[in-house]
Parts: sequence; structure tokens; C-alpha cells
Amino acid sequence: MRKITFISIVLFLVSCAGDDSTNDTILSNYVLGKAIEEGGVIACAGSSENSSKVLVFQYPENGARNTKLYETNTVDIDEKDFSNYKKVSITGSPFFNGYLEQFDLDLTQEKWIIVTHELDGEIKISNPIRTKQNTKASKWSQSAVEITQEEPLMPRFTWENNQFGDNAIYFQIVSDLQNNLLSGTYTFENTFQYYNTSNVVLNITIDIPPILRKGAEYNFTLMDVSEDNWVNLFILNKKFLVE
Repeated sequence: MRKITFISIVLFLVSCAGDDSTNDTILSNYVLGKAIEEGGVIACAGSSENSSKVLVFQYPENGARNTKLYETNTVDIDEKDFSNYKKVSITGSPFFNGYLEQFDLDLTQEKWIIVTHELDGEIKISNPIRTKQNTKASKWSQSAVEITQEEPLMPRFTWENNQFGDNAIYFQIVSDLQNNLLSGTYTFENTFQYYNTSNVVLNITIDIPPILRKGAEYNFTLMDVSEDNWVNLFILNKKFLVE
């Protein structure tokens, strides 16, 4: 009987040592001893237009897996200290038919958020996202962009520059009416022309974008993103007709 008890204890300890399923509850534990890339996940967040939800978006690179979302209890902490982040039990949903991933959070208190995923043997970690759903809710507008078409099949989109005072970068998406992303680009300037990448500073377009069809309708989406990765302005699926 004593022998059976000893063996049982050994098996229990081995089982616990080999089970790291709970080691990801705190971000600092999850990344301990592993290869990481800080800033390796493109992510941002903003407040919903018609509800109190905070919308978190990430770009899942091809082959990325095991996406996790972490949050702090408050914003009054060191956002670079991974021990302050606890895992959120949440499942993402497709955004632009899965080109991006969206998480909907019910948050009453403002927090810092980090998104992670695993790719090529590393844990990729987003820069911290500061939610501002109470103090600086995201503005939603369909009229905040001007669309001009001086060059055939190459519409230009222009919007007010840094109207919220803390812009870091602009993210633009051109999509078809089936919500398929045709191009995804980032600029520092408050303008983008499809498909001219001369002022593009980051490009998540995987394939060569198609030539737009004259007389066809498409959508334009813009996110005005601050230095702490909060979306100041959403222009979502603004329809335009190609001339």
C-alpha cells in the first residue's frame, strides 16, 4: 500500500510538472524562458459606436496561432511590466472575413491590453493598448473623408490631419462589398491613393490588389490611431463608386 501511494504521488508530480496549461494566466509567466518579440503583433482598440463595448483588433499573420488577450486591472500601473497582465477568456471573431480578428470586451474601467500570438517558435507581443472608452470615446463618422478621382481607377482618400491631437498613424482598408479586404495600409500622412504606396509606411496587403472596376462600388475604412494604440476615429465601410 505504501508503494502504491508513493508511485501515485510521483505520477501526480510528473503530471503537474508537464502541464503548463495554467502558466499562461499571467503574461509574465507565459513568456518566462521563451523567445519573444515585443511589438510583433499589430493591434489596436477603440470603443463601439452603439454600445459600451471596447473593440480590440489584431492582424493575425499567416501561420499565427494560439492568440491570447491580456488586460490589467487599472491604467495606473507600469504598462510595460508583464506581471500586471491577466489573461482574458475570450474568443475572437473574423473582421473583414478573417483578414483581421476582432475581440469585443465589456469594460467599465479603463485598462491596458496586450494581444499575443505564437509564430515561428516565438511569442509575438503587441505594444500595450490604452483603452479610453470613458475619457476619450472613439468617434464614428461616414463624412470625415473626402474622396477624389482625378486619376482613373485610382481614387484618393483624404481626411483631417491629427484632429484629435495625439495621432501616431493612420490605417486604411479598401474592400469590396462582400467585405473582402483588397488593401490594408498605414500612412503617417492624412491621405492614401489606391493603389499608390509612395507614402505607405506599413503594408499588410498580402496579394497584389486588383485593379478597381469602373462603375463598381467599394468600401473605404479608416482608423486614426494614437501613440498608445487607441482608435480616435473610425470611418467604417464608406461606400464609393469608381469613376
